[in-house]
Amino acid sequence: MISLLALIVILLLIGGGIWGWPLVAGALGISSVTDKPGALKYITQLMITYDITPTEVETAFQASISASSATTRRSKGDIAKTLFAYLGAIFILAGISTYIGMFWNNMGSVMRVFVTLGVGYVLLIVLVSALHENKFPRLILPLTLACVFMMTGGWFVLIHEVYPQGDNWRAAVLFVFGMMALHQGVLFGKYQRTALAFTALFFVYGFLDVGLDMLGVPLAYVAIVLGASVFLVGTALEKTSHRILTEPALLIGICWMNGGIFDRIAVFTSPNWASLITGVCLIFTAYGMNKAGRYLRLIALGYFIGSIMAYSGLFDLVENTPVELLFLAVTASILYACVVLQSRALLLTTVIAMLAFIGYFSEKHFANSLGWPITLVLIGIAFLGVGAIAIKVKQRI
Repeated sequence: MISLLALIVILLLIGGGIWGWPLVAGALGISSVTDKPGALKYITQLMITYDITPTEVETAFQASISASSATTRRSKGDIAKTLFAYLGAIFILAGISTYIGMFWNNMGSVMRVFVTLGVGYVLLIVLVSALHENKFPRLILPLTLACVFMMTGGWFVLIHEVYPQGDNWRAAVLFVFGMMALHQGVLFGKYQRTALAFTALFFVYGFLDVGLDMLGVPLAYVAIVLGASVFLVGTALEKTSHRILTEPALLIGICWMNGGIFDRIAVFTSPNWASLITGVCLIFTAYGMNKAGRYLRLIALGYFIGSIMAYSGLFDLVENTPVELLFLAVTASILYACVVLQSRALLLTTVIAMLAFIGYFSEKHFANSLGWPITLVLIGIAFLGVGAIAIKVKQRI
């Protein structure tokens, strides 16, 4: 049951994608800086991650000072033009969607294809014009998303209208994703925009996933291969102007690949061992990133998810066995690693694991013993005293 909960957490993180990161980051205290040394360390890690030199920092700092002395506010005309452009796009899409919803059942096959796939290609023409003129950079992303949505849905509508009795959904998805990957790949090759890189990669990997599934390759092996591939693509993107996609690609690749590894280990051994081994792999992956001094959010997520899986798998393995206390020994050892690594994400899961185990062990063996809780309090006071003495000794050295 605990292993299943760990898997659900991973799936939610994948589904949340980029939008869930700021919330998780705030909860784990990833980006909080409370003093000058911490700020300097954070700046250093950002410089390493994005390959920023001290000269570039100085240039940007001087430029910001120069810009602050001049007027940098956008004119009211520019703001109004952007606002009305967004409102116009929203109302156009709302009108098309409303029309399709109201009259869909009364439309013929040709009309259904026209109001979906036809509108998608109209939006594609508008997108190409905007990319070519390069006058409205803020409209590229919403136009790309609207175009992709309408064209993808339109191709599915066309297939359904041509083959109304067809039930091979994999073939339909393979065709649509292949066509969309071709479209987005050509656009990306021409205009080199990050939004187009994202959509092209999305459809390419969707095409590969469905294609390998149709070839009879087990889903676990598909996940391992494609997850590793996404991870390598993410590391390659770091050296390009599209490095903003690096962290999402690494996150998806790690979760996808480890999901396949979990499935294979569970088949050959048991879900408990699979959870433990996969969790340890995630922790070591986060440790490698920590040693490199980059990807702060991925480091915290790796420690967080990996420790949850490792603790849940280990507890399931030692529960009701003569080596139950091994769990407490392991968590105490990792508590030392938390201090060395300065990871609050790992510290959070470790403290919760220790408290949960102590509560479980107390309920099982000392349910009616008054001396046990008193002993726990005395042990806690002793540890606090030792910690205070250690701090004083460190200050004198």
